[in-house]
Amino acid sequence: MITCRAGKGRLRTVCRLFPTEGGMVVHLFGGEKPHVGAVALAVPRPSLKGTGQTSSTASVLTVVGHKDDELARPVALFLAARLKVPVVVVAGVHVDGASCREIDELLNNSWRAVKGALGVWRKFCSQGPAVTVK
Repeated sequence: MITCRAGKGRLRTVCRLFPTEGGMVVHLFGGEKPHVGAVALAVPRPSLKGTGQTSSTASVLTVVGHKDDELARPVALFLAARLKVPVVVVAGVHVDGASCREIDELLNNSWRAVKGALGVWRKFCSQGPAVTVK
């Protein structure tokens, strides 16, 4: 498991990566009330542009009244295309009465945590299959 945090106080987010034999499970939580708000499953596929690059397709389930799909889906698509494996993202970030600026900061912190965790994962993967990260 790899854990990366970004931000401070009620605007802090946490991304945890759990590698499996056939993919990656990601927890993305934060704010004052971490919760399960949405789940996204993204699967890598060849880009429809015919460029030879890898893209991805996602399916999403969202808890009624939550907007966490707006975070879960793009993160799952991003990671599946880069890791070239199926990715499941469970997301739940909430701050009561958040201003537009605070929402932007939560989103920014979420992406910083995701990209930070991905960077750590890539570093350890380059060291070979015998490396275990806890």
